[in-house]
Parts: sequence; structure tokens; C-alpha cells
Amino acid sequence: MDLSQFLANGGHGAQEEGLESIEIPGRIAVAAKGRFMLRALCRSFGGYSRITCAVTDQQGCLDYLAVEAGDPYQLLICTDYLESGSGFDLVRQARELHPNIHAVVLALGDSIPAECLDAPWLEAVVAEADFVDDQQPLQAAVMAVLGGHSYRSPSLRTGILPYLSCPRLTPREFEVLDLLASGLSDRQIAKRLVVSDETAHTYTKRLLQTLNVHNRLQAVLKGMRCGMVQI
Repeated sequence: MDLSQFLANGGHGAQEEGLESIEIPGRIAVAAKGRFMLRALCRSFGGYSRITCAVTDQQGCLDYLAVEAGDPYQLLICTDYLESGSGFDLVRQARELHPNIHAVVLALGDSIPAECLDAPWLEAVVAEADFVDDQQPLQAAVMAVLGGHSYRSPSLRTGILPYLSCPRLTPREFEVLDLLASGLSDRQIAKRLVVSDETAHTYTKRLLQTLNVHNRLQAVLKGMRCGMVQI
């Protein structure tokens, strides 16, 4: 799946985590498993003007990175699982081919493969568990790599995952969570459920409150960890 052209003409999205406050002079590449993860990570930057690669597969991302056109990519953010290929393999190849690019991996599996633990090309990894538990680990990872430092989120440093509380959802909340994981906006959810846009927004807000999370990305990731949803 390639959403690059959509993002180029898409203006601004709803902010997920505040990465738009970080100055990134070069272009940004995002590779993630599924449409929801891809769009959510892109929305973290607020504006899409610097994101010129938004794909769900390893080779597609490498193809974009190969076309610099005088404006090199400075940052790659990817998930460890992709629809085709591996995020860790993507980062390894990307940094071998483009030594000046920085990369952050969001580890949906909450771990780093043994063969990658001490790899010099692996700058920053954020565990899914830490992203659910904290609003800012992705921002911290990006700031670290742009400053020339490595980063591992807390559970990857300690080996201890944060406590996970899985609340009981109502049938409607399950339905909304599933629709969010499918990558639907509030307006699209409203059409699917045959309710007003305002009602759909209320449904989403209540779901976030029930899950005790701050945004949609955290909601879906917590839903995945609790076995409530898949992407």
C-alpha cells in the first residue's frame, strides 16, 4: 500500500503525538503495517509537507529512498512488522545505502531481535508497550537520533513491561475500536454506523476514556495488546 501521493495533497491531519514541533530539514519516510498505523504515524507530524514516502512494505520504502532528487531523506520511521518485509531489515538496508539517514523503529512485538541488539545501524527502538503507557517516547526517540544519540524506550532497557490494565468494552466501543483500527476517521465511522459526525466523535472520545489513553494510535495499540483488535 502506498499513501505517499495522498499525503502530498492531504494538507494536515489530526495531531497524534506532537512531532510537528521537531524541526526536520530533510524529507521523512514512513513505513508501517496496515493503513491505520501508516496514517497514524504520519499524523504524528501534523503537516505532511516533508513526508514523501508513506508505504506498508520494505521494498517500496527502499525504492523511495533511492530517489533523492537533491533533497535527501533525513528520517525514517517504521514498525518492525510490515505487510511485506521487516522493519529491522529495512532500517539495516536503508542505513547501509544512505549513511546519513536516521531511523526509529516502533517495535509492535516489544522486543529487538537478538542479532540486532548491538547492531551499529540500529539507532532507536520504541516498544509498543511504552508507547501505550506514555505519550512521548516516539518524540524522545526522534530527538535523540537527530542529535546523534541512540535510544531504547524504558521496557527495552529494563526488560520489564509496564502493567497493562484491560478494561471491559461495551459492544459499541468494540465496534468503534475495530473501525479505528481499520483506519477510518470520525466522519467515516459516522457513515458506517449511520450516526452524526458529532455522535461518532463522542463515541471515539468515550473509547479513549475507557481505555485510559490519549489518542487513537494508543487506543489501537492497547486494543492489540489486550487482544481486542488486530491490524
